[in-house]
Amino acid sequence: MSTKVKAKSRKAAKKRLKITGTGKLLRRKQGRRHIMTKKGSRRKRDLEHPTLVAKSFEKKFMRLIIGL
Repeated sequence: MSTKVKAKSRKAAKKRLKITGTGKLLRRKQGRRHIMTKKGSRRKRDLEHPTLVAKSFEKKFMRLIIGL
C-alpha cells in the first residue's frame, strides 16, 4: 500500500508573509534593519508600513505558504 507524502508549508515564508482577507500577500519592506542614520524621517516612516507582494511572485509564495 502506497502512502501519499504530506505537503508541508515553508515555515520561513509563513513567518514573513501574511495573507489578507482578499487573498493578497503582505510583506515587510527592505532597508529598515541597520544604517538608519543616513535615511530621512519620511523615508523611515514609509518603510514601516507593509506592502503587497508583486503579482508575478504571488503564485510562487502562495505555494510555499499553503504547502502544495
